[in-house]
Amino acid sequence: MRTPHRPAARTHHQAGHDGASWRLASVATAHCLTGCAIGEILGLAIGTTLGWGTLPTILLAVALAFVFGYGLTSVPLLRAGLPVGRVVALALAADTVSIAVMEIVDNGVMLTVPGAMDAGLADALFWGTLAFALAVAFVVTVPVNRVLIARGRGHAVVHAHH
Repeated sequence: MRTPHRPAARTHHQAGHDGASWRLASVATAHCLTGCAIGEILGLAIGTTLGWGTLPTILLAVALAFVFGYGLTSVPLLRAGLPVGRVVALALAADTVSIAVMEIVDNGVMLTVPGAMDAGLADALFWGTLAFALAVAFVVTVPVNRVLIARGRGHAVVHAHH
């Protein structure tokens, strides 16, 4: 009697359509959002305080979002004893797409809401729009991270080292 072929068990990184991959994608996105939010808030606050125009303020915010995003990924890897070159490669592979998507979305929202980029730090419009922009960026980036993780990319490349 012949036994039916059973596919090999898949890890949660390889899962294509199960709940575990959504959970892992959400956790990875929340991790990414933390670094992005720190950099984004700091960059927008600095640019706003210094009276910079929209373009230099956004460029600073994006640059700082990448710095803090990569930094939050790098610290535990360095603590785990990985060499700096390997840590840099892993951080770039793990976070670049996620941070880029998040930054495009949250800055797009900030630019779309009338007056948000001109509002001061004491203005509820500034903070309300920024919070909304980061929430939208999270929602948009979760499926992106899910696809990356399912393909063994993105956060999946550093998961084994955490």
